[in-house]
Amino acid sequence: MLSADLLIHNIGQLVTCASPEGPKRRDSMRDVGIVENRAIAVIDGKFAAVGTEEVVLAEYSSKHHLNAEGKAVVPGFVDPHTHIVYAGDRLNEFELKIKGAAYLEILAAGGGIISTVKNTRAASEDELVELGRERLDKMLACGTTTAEIKTGYGLDLESELKMLRVIERLDREHAIDIVPTFLAAHTIPPEFKGDSDGYVDLICREMLPAAWQWYSGTGFAEKGKPFFCDVFTEQNAFDRGQTEKILDAARSLGFGLKAHVDQFTNLGGSRLAIEKGAASIDHLDAISEEEIELLAASDTVGIVIPTENFSGGKTQFADARKMIDAGCVLAVSTDYNPGSAPSPSMAMAMAIACRYQKLLPSEALNAATINAAYAIGLGRTHGSIEVGKRADLLICESQDYRQLAYEFGGNTVTMVIKAGKVVSGDTLGTNRA
Repeated sequence: MLSADLLIHNIGQLVTCASPEGPKRRDSMRDVGIVENRAIAVIDGKFAAVGTEEVVLAEYSSKHHLNAEGKAVVPGFVDPHTHIVYAGDRLNEFELKIKGAAYLEILAAGGGIISTVKNTRAASEDELVELGRERLDKMLACGTTTAEIKTGYGLDLESELKMLRVIERLDREHAIDIVPTFLAAHTIPPEFKGDSDGYVDLICREMLPAAWQWYSGTGFAEKGKPFFCDVFTEQNAFDRGQTEKILDAARSLGFGLKAHVDQFTNLGGSRLAIEKGAASIDHLDAISEEEIELLAASDTVGIVIPTENFSGGKTQFADARKMIDAGCVLAVSTDYNPGSAPSPSMAMAMAIACRYQKLLPSEALNAATINAAYAIGLGRTHGSIEVGKRADLLICESQDYRQLAYEFGGNTVTMVIKAGKVVSGDTLGTNRA
């Protein structure tokens, strides 16, 4: 008999989101791989066996048993777009938006991202680590086991590198797996007001090479985790030409590519990023039908962010329904950040996507797990319950996984298991046959 580090049995509904051929599209988005009467064996933090209880429990023994008590078990959530390393808050802007102020109006007046930049520049590395850890704890309790984290609240070389060091420390010290993204091209810093081209030159000439040098000496590079460069292509941020210059410079160094595009206005950023082979394009509220067709014909993942629209009180959402029907690889994210999406909950993002973007619960779950993993370069190792993948899973309070998107405003995740270890939630079933 083989020895496992953990055995999970009495699973009522095992939702694997398995997709061995790659990310899910079209009809496969409705297939979450539900199987019943299954047990799971974990060895060295990976799924060693996923099969019937009779077979798995006959082949494996373990000192650590977990009784799922007939509940639904799903993969851990993958959040492919977050901005959780920052200091300060934007509570005053919350009120301004309620009164009718627009995001771009606040940004042009020196608020928005710039206000967070000031606080983040002034904060110490230790302070940012502690703040980031608190936010990751919230995400973990809500079921996120893997997340991307961006820089972009430094906007100078020293502060951006400080944010990267914070992200690295969080990856070492926290249970959540982290993928880093360099977003120096988040907006134009105050010292370059009126000289956006000068800032773009600084990014390409000094900041990107320094960031890549940092990455090369980290555990991220050692473990083969990707390092992305992102650009916010938008009015009052970076135009199409500047975006192309930054993405080309990043790609020449070895970065993977991402792009914030079509959040408010269509500047052609989606087409540009798709043609350059970006891993993902994010937001997509204003994407054109032609660009949706290009996205569907590509390997680029379209990430929609319903939490940002909800937080902004908007009535227009990215047309996720059209994207899925067209054959795009679609993912969802919280965009957890202080200004436009202060939400740690992927289940909440799923709930909004189902109601306002007409995703079925199955489509929302695949978008929050396996497809989200592909959006950050980890689709072969994370995002589904398959033998050989990282043993990240959630035990729900319900016997039906659809409860995750059906109920909102609370937390229907009872237990979070990361790399085969219980890291959050009720542990009453552990070691109980």
